[in-house]
Amino acid sequence: MDNPDITITENVPLAPLTAWRIGGPARYLASVRSPRGVQAALEFADSRHLPVWVLGGGSNMLISDAGLAGVVIRMRDMRVDVTAQADYALVAIGAGAPMAGTVRQLVNAGWAGLAWAEGLPGTVGGAVYGNAGCYGGDMAQSVTQVDIWQAGAMVAYTAAQLGFGYRTSALKQQNAAKMTQGMMVADMGPIVVGATVTLQRGDVVQLMADMATTAALRRSKTPPGSSCGSVFKNPAGDSAGRLIDAAGLRGFASGGAVIADKHANYIVNRDHATSADVLRIIAHVRNVVARQFGIQLEPEVQFLGAMI
Repeated sequence: MDNPDITITENVPLAPLTAWRIGGPARYLASVRSPRGVQAALEFADSRHLPVWVLGGGSNMLISDAGLAGVVIRMRDMRVDVTAQADYALVAIGAGAPMAGTVRQLVNAGWAGLAWAEGLPGTVGGAVYGNAGCYGGDMAQSVTQVDIWQAGAMVAYTAAQLGFGYRTSALKQQNAAKMTQGMMVADMGPIVVGATVTLQRGDVVQLMADMATTAALRRSKTPPGSSCGSVFKNPAGDSAGRLIDAAGLRGFASGGAVIADKHANYIVNRDHATSADVLRIIAHVRNVVARQFGIQLEPEVQFLGAMI
């Protein structure tokens, strides 16, 4: 397919494209660089009657060892367009822009509001989709508009329409179950292709200092090795990591996966772990924590493909 908006490749290993370094191949990987590329990918999938999955930065998902037997759309639109006003800016960002790099670019230009996301993995599209957050901030605080590709057209959603909640949005709630097996084009829900955030002018020196503090804190809590970050959402008034640790599960392993010593809400791929290894740990943690504390931990991770 000769199209500047999209590149389609067949039989692509997905593990290298994920933070966990886990997952089988995609039948087709469609790297899209614009909303038009999204439409081209959907037309390609529809013409072959194949299911579709959307892959952001691969930072908050577990992909089946069997892979994804359809079309995987990988967002690669990395535009960052700043419209500056006297004391604030509207910043239109492509869904494929990396969160960490985009935040540093904006902070270096003196724009405040996203410094909390220093070092946050994944893409802007994925961060909006799941209302990513940490260290007192989240996307809902800054997002004013989300560009959605829906039924062959671009639609602008307001932040209110996104229904942001703790590590979720209306889009994620609508699509999460479908994303396991993939969606046929006729059943496709809205796809995030970009977002506009409102930022304020700030002092670059102070913003850089704030980011350095966040980076040091992140390093102090992040275990070495390949992981997806926090596996479970924090229950109200508590910490998933604290509960897992208190249940005596720190260091619990299955195959090549293990609960990290440094942070019990991380599962690390220490030696060619499979999705089955990770799933066994997740199921065991949920059972033990529920039995000991009466709390049902909810995974923050999305599951893509057939899971055993």
